Amino acid sequence: MTEPDPWSVWTRPRPEPARRAPGVDQYVAAALAVADAEGLAAVSMRRIASDLGSGTATLYRYITNRDELVDLMVDAAQGEDPLPEPTPHWRTDLAAVAHAQRATLLRHPWLAAELAGRPSLGPNTLRRAESALRAAVALTPDITLASQALGAVHAYVLGSVATQQAARRAEQRTGLSEEQWQRSLGPYISAVLAAGEHPMLARRVHEAEEFDPDAEFAFGLECVLDGLAARTGR
Repeated sequence: MTEPDPWSVWTRPRPEPARRAPGVDQYVAAALAVADAEGLAAVSMRRIASDLGSGTATLYRYITNRDELVDLMVDAAQGEDPLPEPTPHWRTDLAAVAHAQRATLLRHPWLAAELAGRPSLGPNTLRRAESALRAAVALTPDITLASQALGAVHAYVLGSVATQQAARRAEQRTGLSEEQWQRSLGPYISAVLAAGEHPMLARRVHEAEEFDPDAEFAFGLECVLDGLAARTGR
């Protein structure tokens, strides 16, 4: 049995849709809307065809299977925003790469898991990767070290976004905002800290400032960039 070519989705010609019938872009946009609202598990070939009033067989004319559809969704998400304009400063450019990736991941909560595995190598993804590597090479001309530096930035973005998305899911699951959840824990935490066994936690609760997710992300990113500067002698 011949195995399917995983890259054919990027190389084979797309058939022209019949008059007033949806084409590939419309199917992908519909799939993105479903995944953003309900999660990637809700995306199926039958569901997307049905949402567009199309037969499933018609969808298969354009997209071979669900894996191809997901690859197209990933690449479409990666192409939503213009690439950051390069500057003379590596730090500015790597920060722009990080903020752009974060914005994309926050718009599409299902996307981080897809980017953490084997990459989808569509044209938008390749353009974004090329732009990011150019920013990293401005930090160091050593392409191996530049790739590692970019990997460190991407890992930080993925971890930060995962934390923020977990907080969103908890809010949706419990019906409590972060502030409401903290207030509900108030009596318990107060009793625990009053026992005096956790002085550092007590300081954290009573003295530390609280920052919004954007400020927390910016602080962590600066730490990552500081580390890269120290590592590369910049």
